[in-house]
Amino acid sequence: MYYVYVLKSTIKPWRYTGSTGDIKQRLAEHNTGQSRATRPYAPFQLIYLEKYASRPEAIRRELYFKTGKGREDLDRMIN
Repeated sequence: MYYVYVLKSTIKPWRYTGSTGDIKQRLAEHNTGQSRATRPYAPFQLIYLEKYASRPEAIRRELYFKTGKGREDLDRMIN
């Protein structure tokens, strides 16, 4: 199982979208500063999660959420 997830920083107005095969481990990596891209914004809260059967499907959805239209759709889903 693969996941597309959205994290929200609890200290700054910032969110991060990613994909992974192990959501618990990945969230722990983000929150402990092991991910260089998110280190300045930790800690995080998981605010959105989708499951996919394959990695390519999850990556495709992650990339969509990183487009302008995808961010708009994501805003509607989580707000």
